[in-house]
Amino acid sequence: MNTSTLTPAVSRWVIFILAIGAGFSVASIYYAQPLLPLMGADLHLSIEGMGMVPTLTQAGYALGILFLLPLGDRYDRRTLIVIKSIALAGLLLACSLTGQIHSLLLISLLIGMAATMAQDIVPAAAILAPAGKQGKTVGTVMTGLLLGILLSRTVSGVVGEAFGWRVMYQLAAGSIAILAAVMWLILPRFAVPSNLRYLELMRSMAHLWRRYPALRRAALAQGFLSIAFSAFWSTLAVMLMEHYQLGSAVAGGYGIAGAAGALAAPLAGGLADKLGAGKVTQLGAALVTVSFALMFLMPALGVHGQLILIAVSAVGFDLGLQSSLVAHQNLVYGLEPQARGRLNALLFTGVFIGMALGSALGSQLYTMAGWPGVVALATMTAGIALAIRLAESARTSTSVMQNS
Repeated sequence: MNTSTLTPAVSRWVIFILAIGAGFSVASIYYAQPLLPLMGADLHLSIEGMGMVPTLTQAGYALGILFLLPLGDRYDRRTLIVIKSIALAGLLLACSLTGQIHSLLLISLLIGMAATMAQDIVPAAAILAPAGKQGKTVGTVMTGLLLGILLSRTVSGVVGEAFGWRVMYQLAAGSIAILAAVMWLILPRFAVPSNLRYLELMRSMAHLWRRYPALRRAALAQGFLSIAFSAFWSTLAVMLMEHYQLGSAVAGGYGIAGAAGALAAPLAGGLADKLGAGKVTQLGAALVTVSFALMFLMPALGVHGQLILIAVSAVGFDLGLQSSLVAHQNLVYGLEPQARGRLNALLFTGVFIGMALGSALGSQLYTMAGWPGVVALATMTAGIALAIRLAESARTSTSVMQNS
């Protein structure tokens, strides 16, 4: 298939494969987290050494977003996706064979960079979307991506405990290799929207950031929502162990609860097509804020009630965050279609800055003020994101009234 003109039936099949590809590729940067004790025992790593593995993987992902994603506006996305897939499969296999800390850390950094193929897949889906269904299509692919994030820890923990951490990485490498072959066969070639050289592409990102206030507000609002998301998930396992004596398997179960919320993301994309992306970002941010605020009721409940409330909140805020992200992507993709790769890179730079801040601030607040401190941080930052979206809506309404 060498054209970008797809029938609706073929398009749905291709989008399904892209959703799977996004999920498996982004999962690669999270497999290590529950496997760290096994890695440490096998390779005789210190606690600091174990901690560097996920840190460098996340750093590689951030670097890949900033420096590799813009290539999607200069080269055929099909080629980029397949090249990154092959590289990621090779790196995951190499990780399973490594025997020392230095090679493990280097490979972890490179895995993060190659895993950004997930962020090449999302704008590819937007390009292939049928007319009037871009939001729903992006939502479908983002569901696959978020499920990869939320379920990867559970899967790797189970496989690692049963068969060892190296087998988990070998299975991951095999799955990515299969996806590389499938995507090469079914993806069309994509038109190259820009002939800018690489350094010109990078400089143009600063121009895009200055030119579009809507992009800045989208990155800022989604960044604040990401702080809330990351603060919760980075401290949940510790809180469950300290307060309820529940292990990592239960924390993984909450990841499944959050994944249930992610499954509704295509509905959010469809709403963005009908109501407008701006309205859906407001609804998503409001849902995240309310979901976290509900956890202030935990002291009034018994133990079982508290655990159920956490699960309900996880479903709610994951749905709200995913809905907002899909709508924000739909919004920024429409600003300048030939610059989708660079716009996506700028949006997700804001997202991962928020993720990093949420992890750091959440851990500090948990130490200082316990779980109520984490809930307060998440509610406040989600509320700020909501305020940003409402302020933009008010600004747009005022502008319309003045021009009418």
